[in-house]
Amino acid sequence: MKIATWNVERLKHQKSLARITAACERVRADILVLTETDSRIRPDYRYCFSTPTPPDIGLPGYEEPLHYRPTEHRVSLFTNYKCIRQHPTFDRHTALCVELETEMGALLVYGTILGVLGNRHPTFQTDLSQQAADLRRLNGVLCICGDLNCSFADPYYYTSAGRDALRQTFAENRIRLLTENVPCCIDHIAVSEGFVSGCKTAVEEWNQDKRLSDHKGIAVELGSEGTP
Repeated sequence: MKIATWNVERLKHQKSLARITAACERVRADILVLTETDSRIRPDYRYCFSTPTPPDIGLPGYEEPLHYRPTEHRVSLFTNYKCIRQHPTFDRHTALCVELETEMGALLVYGTILGVLGNRHPTFQTDLSQQAADLRRLNGVLCICGDLNCSFADPYYYTSAGRDALRQTFAENRIRLLTENVPCCIDHIAVSEGFVSGCKTAVEEWNQDKRLSDHKGIAVELGSEGTP
């Protein structure tokens, strides 16, 4: 199984739409979560689930609110796996949870952006607390996938409080952060320990030059220990 995520920067580079879509398809992920995305990006998958377009957000000190185009979504999930059901989240505009039927068993994929205004804005801690409550409430094997606005391997982009709280949340819920050691990485994939126990993991990155988005894309492939 291959799981991937990428923040595509609200299609800022819309002239590169075909290249962005091709990059998504080239990863050949079984589960692909795009954040800060746009419905004009439609890689070739059977199913797509998206958060609704958010309302405009008023920002203190700014004359104009943060505006979303009708085609923009904070999170979209693409897969060929059958959906068992969708689960509610703390904010339907920011996080979605889709339970998928996979060859390794049922998997609740929680696609999210943590801190849509950055990791130093007060809403980051609020979102973190509410998303942690979601994870405690959801009953099943979890995959958290998306933009966590926090690097773990280096000082690239993080706050100590945010990093510590995320680590504690994952530990309390027995979730393994599979992308923890990737440098300059704030988009992550974390999966319940029982689901990945006995699996070999291989990490893949793309868009390292940041030409198609200001984020790298990242994927994790899960294979059995006997897989060469």
